[in-house]
Amino acid sequence: MAELTPELSRPVRLDTLGEVPRAIRVEANEAEREALTRRFRIVAIHRLEAEAMLVRIGEAVDCEGRLVAEAVQACVASGEDVPEKIDEPFALRFVPETGGANSADEEIELDEAELDEVTYQGGAVDVGEAVAQTLALALNPYPRAPDADEALKAAGVAGEGEQGSMAAALKGLLGKGK
Repeated sequence: MAELTPELSRPVRLDTLGEVPRAIRVEANEAEREALTRRFRIVAIHRLEAEAMLVRIGEAVDCEGRLVAEAVQACVASGEDVPEKIDEPFALRFVPETGGANSADEEIELDEAELDEVTYQGGAVDVGEAVAQTLALALNPYPRAPDADEALKAAGVAGEGEQGSMAAALKGLLGKGK
C-alpha cells in the first residue's frame, strides 16, 4: 500500500525534543488549506493555525496545544454554506508504530485521562498531520444552516415529533382496510 503525503506536513525530529517543552506553531498556507478542503470534502478552510508544546518521554512525544480554524461546510439539508469557527484545545501522544499489534477491526477503549495516540515511523513526528486530523475531528459532522428545517419541510421530510406526508399516507391506507 502506498504511503500518502500529508497536505500539511510539519515534521519535528525526535532528537530535537526532550523533557523541556518545545513550542511549535503550525499555520497552513493557502495551497495546504485548499488541499485539506479537498481531502475533507468541505467547501473551504479560510484559516488553520495551531500552537503546541511537545515533550519527549522516552519513545513517546506528548503534544498539547490549541487549534484555531475557520471553515465552511455545506448544510446537510439545503447545501447552503455554513461557516464554522473552531477554537479548542487538543492533547495527543505520538507513539512509535509497532507493526500491527492491533487489528484495524479491534476496538480500543480509552479512559478520559488517556491521550489520543498518533503513530509515527522513523525519527520524526508530524505535528502538521496531527493538526489536520484534529481539525477533521473538530468539524461539525452535521452542519445545518439556519433555514435547514424549512428546506427539509419543503422536501417533504418531517421534523422531530411531526408525522410527515408519508406517515400520514400510510396511516390513511391502513385505515381503508377496516
